[in-house]
Amino acid sequence: MKTILLAACLTLVAAQAQAISRYDPTRLSCGKVQSTIARQGAVILRYQSTRVPGLPLYDRYVLSQQFCTMGDVRTRAYVPSADTKSCPVYICKRPDNERFRHRFIRRH
Repeated sequence: MKTILLAACLTLVAAQAQAISRYDPTRLSCGKVQSTIARQGAVILRYQSTRVPGLPLYDRYVLSQQFCTMGDVRTRAYVPSADTKSCPVYICKRPDNERFRHRFIRRH
């Protein structure tokens, strides 16, 4: 019985650690979007595409490199906010190794 209770508690703690808040940046000022990311470390921002009406866009935005998985790098991105069309934020992204290959590896 103790084993089952311990397993249930550990599962609950793990589920809470995986929880991430979601926001619509177009309802917040750019400063509020940035301070929310700074406070929580990582959030999901979801908003409507301006190019394709009705298409929802979303991604995970982070405060620092420590919130990226191994192999990803923190990269600048922009989201719309209530007071600007381009609020600067950061996402985690796989580096583009194609440029590296073309520049440093010669093909014969």
